[in-house]
Amino acid sequence: MKNVLIIGGGIAGVEAAIYYRKEGFEVELISDRSYVFIYPIAIWIPVGTNSFDDVAFSLDKIAARHGFTLTVDRVISIHADAKIITLENGGGRTVEHLVIATGASKMKHTGIEHTLSICGAPEQSLLLKKKIDALVKKGSGKIAFGFGGNPNDPSGVRGGPGFELFFNLHHHLKKLGIRDNYEMTFFAPMASPGARMGEKALKMMETMFRRNKFNSRYGKKITRFEENSVVFEDGSTLESDLTMFIPAGDAHSFIKESDLPQNSAGFIRINDFCEIEGVTGWYAIGDAAALEGPDWKAKQGHIAEVMARNAAHNSALKYELKLGETKGYKEHINILCVMDMGNGAGFIYRDDKKATLIPMPIVGHWMKIAWGWYYKLSKMGYIPRIPGM
Repeated sequence: MKNVLIIGGGIAGVEAAIYYRKEGFEVELISDRSYVFIYPIAIWIPVGTNSFDDVAFSLDKIAARHGFTLTVDRVISIHADAKIITLENGGGRTVEHLVIATGASKMKHTGIEHTLSICGAPEQSLLLKKKIDALVKKGSGKIAFGFGGNPNDPSGVRGGPGFELFFNLHHHLKKLGIRDNYEMTFFAPMASPGARMGEKALKMMETMFRRNKFNSRYGKKITRFEENSVVFEDGSTLESDLTMFIPAGDAHSFIKESDLPQNSAGFIRINDFCEIEGVTGWYAIGDAAALEGPDWKAKQGHIAEVMARNAAHNSALKYELKLGETKGYKEHINILCVMDMGNGAGFIYRDDKKATLIPMPIVGHWMKIAWGWYYKLSKMGYIPRIPGM
């Protein structure tokens, strides 16, 4: 039986492990934690709608269900020319068939320790809940949410979860009857954050901000974060008792320091079939890879899963385990999300031909909750997969 080593236990890595097993490979998945953190539904942990255990899904259970091996360890270096990876505890390994699904690191900002991120380490979701609970107990305050950009690779921006948590916190405070006691501001260095979702989505966001008395600080580069403020390049500041900030994606240091082919941001260069340029038998998928496509492209979970399935399929062809045609990821690039607002949602879709936003009051929120259950049950094989999800 052909072997494959997959590094990264996130959405891309889990999908790859499942589908490589379906294609008949012996699979080992290396993850630096024992669970997959389902980031799309982590937005509810800080406001108490979900618990941490609802979002952290055991990799042991998935591995046992699909028959792959799970190793909890951390990659510290990669040498592509020699085809060697080095693990923190497991030491060096020579790997002929590798899938890199390690996700992305984050841009480093001065004073970042004064912020918390809903897209950072999973534990930060609990720290956010603690800060929000303390702010609720205080009875008033100033709240600042935002996200940053990476000028070397704009596809790594993660603005959606920031907006979702912002809206959910507004809904939470409103239910408590204390929303008017809080000043809520969203900030970002770009002039029109969310523009990649399309003109209709952007106009809806502007309407929501006016209707709910949200403030905004757009188009100003962030200089640094301080304990109770955000400082911008023009010297202005934004006072805040709670700063939630999502830095843009950046390549992991062990990738930047490797001899892997990289773009200007350090993400791994691949072809349409997810094969790493110049390294036979090695693949990169998800946020670790440098995506090619339209200017509005964004790294999203469903694209990562397409790449994972394609890598498994293309590997099976390469090792003559099946017949067929190779599959590329570029034709699947689109933006697809359900932006939750606590009491409803907006369905957003964009591709080369159209940009659509469909408001879904009330039912949209429950659809996103249902997706969380669908993710867990479908990954365990208890219910069939829905194409495209």
